[in-house]
Amino acid sequence: MERRERGKQREKHVGHPVRSSGERRDNPAKDRELPEDVLIGRNAVAEALKAGRTINKLLVADGDREGSIGEILALAKERGVITQFVDRSKIESVAGGLRHQGVMAYVAPVAYAELEDILKAAEKKGEAPFLLLLDELEDPHNLGALLRTADATGVHGVLIPKRRSVPLTATVAKTSAGAIEYVPVARIGNIAQTLKKLKDKGFWVAGADMDGSQNYNEADLTGSLVLVVGSEGKGMSRLTKEACDFIVKMPMVGKINSLNASVAGSILMYESMRQRLAKKG
Repeated sequence: MERRERGKQREKHVGHPVRSSGERRDNPAKDRELPEDVLIGRNAVAEALKAGRTINKLLVADGDREGSIGEILALAKERGVITQFVDRSKIESVAGGLRHQGVMAYVAPVAYAELEDILKAAEKKGEAPFLLLLDELEDPHNLGALLRTADATGVHGVLIPKRRSVPLTATVAKTSAGAIEYVPVARIGNIAQTLKKLKDKGFWVAGADMDGSQNYNEADLTGSLVLVVGSEGKGMSRLTKEACDFIVKMPMVGKINSLNASVAGSILMYESMRQRLAKKG
């Protein structure tokens, strides 16, 4: 009885029940939740690589080369994963105190598709392939919005560069409102070379730019087609412009002389769909 009373007095004095050392209350950093598209720690990243999970980018702390890092780097190279060596503080800023062991990976919410598989799927449907190529788009909200419109307008696939472009992320998935599950996205290397290969297969390449020679609704946007939308602010690069068969513009009568990338792309996709439906009718 006396022991029980002393225990109650001690609990009252401390102000809260004693917690075990393993509970999260004792380490606020453990209460932090990682972004949905981030993996940290050597084991987690190594297993993701072994399982063939789609990884957008691997970050490794400068100077870390010992232990399992070698295996992780070898797996990343084998699977063509973009790898960057960064200051350890960059990884810690995302990990927020969680144990990362100098390794972090950004993963995609869905697997990327292969361009050839996209073309085969269009052929199987008996439809002329309709592709959207995004030239170094940087805003995940724009990519998500474009995927949503691509799904609505019958685009067979979206092409994005492996470098200098926003990858598929949790933000893209959320903004797409589910379209990311239905519109295949392929990562490509050199844009100009990819466009040349597609042109050799009979594609026409139409770019969107305010310096275009004809209005978008006056151009033929049917048949095997690649629509190219440039990045926010900069538009299409010079080499991409040169790879286009023709460039279209959108008439504007207001004070602003350019449109948001996702708006411009959506207008073009809908115009192409309108023309395709008209041909069928």
